[in-house]
Amino acid sequence: MLSFGVGQSVPPAGLVSGAVRSHFCGMSSSRTPVVYIPHGGGPWPFVELPVFPRAEVDELREFLTGLPAELGARPRALLVVSAHWEESVPTVMSSPQPPIFYDYYGFPPESYEITWPAPGDPALAERVRGLLGEAGFQTAADPERGFDHGTFVPLKLMYPDADLPTVQLSLKTGLEPAEHLALGRALAPLRDEGVLIIGSGMSFHNLRRFFDRGGRAVSVAFDAWLREAATAEPEQRDRLLEAWPTAPSARRAHPREEHLLPLMVVAGAAGADRGRIAWSGLFGDARITAVACG
Repeated sequence: MLSFGVGQSVPPAGLVSGAVRSHFCGMSSSRTPVVYIPHGGGPWPFVELPVFPRAEVDELREFLTGLPAELGARPRALLVVSAHWEESVPTVMSSPQPPIFYDYYGFPPESYEITWPAPGDPALAERVRGLLGEAGFQTAADPERGFDHGTFVPLKLMYPDADLPTVQLSLKTGLEPAEHLALGRALAPLRDEGVLIIGSGMSFHNLRRFFDRGGRAVSVAFDAWLREAATAEPEQRDRLLEAWPTAPSARRAHPREEHLLPLMVVAGAAGADRGRIAWSGLFGDARITAVACG
């Protein structure tokens, strides 16, 4: 059994095959953008997994590999909110040299040899805690936590040299959309400090449907809503995201919402910046989408 861990035009609503990629000119100001990316399933780009067709793997790999160039100026550091870490209070990794946390099982041995030795950034971790504290959040630091596959898998494609200081931030248990939107708003000043905020999840995450190849219709219905919500005027966007369980096929697309919540943090940090669809394609025969703001 495989386990993936615990834890510029918008395509028309009927689009169900092929990938759509938005080419944009990077930052329109000195602020870094914010992005919500799909991190795929397990060690998918580095190990052959029959459940994911090669053409779909190659399309997502190409998007993630090319994304840094699309985003513009190189950031000084990365802050990643991964779907695969939840704590009772928002918690940051504080190690200066985080290990790899192989939070999946049942894969070939080479899946547990993947490396991505990016340095941590204890000062950035403290800055994150300070901003969240000013916004009324209790926080914690974890000096032992390593990069889970929501971080090391996509970032090994995006930044293969592993030379950017990187801090991972947990979700907050309870997975309340409003709390995660507020968390993102609190982190927005980091965008003026050269920090790229990345939400790493999946816009469709129903493992049963991935494995039985039954996710296409459900994912298309939910994705049409998500693309409209994510590209709406910012105040409307946040209202729609907060009410995501009312979306078409919401609970069939996300039986549990941890893979959607990183988008809430990204939307909060986006502030008045309107979202755009950075990429939309198939993965595991399900429609998934990436969103960029700024």
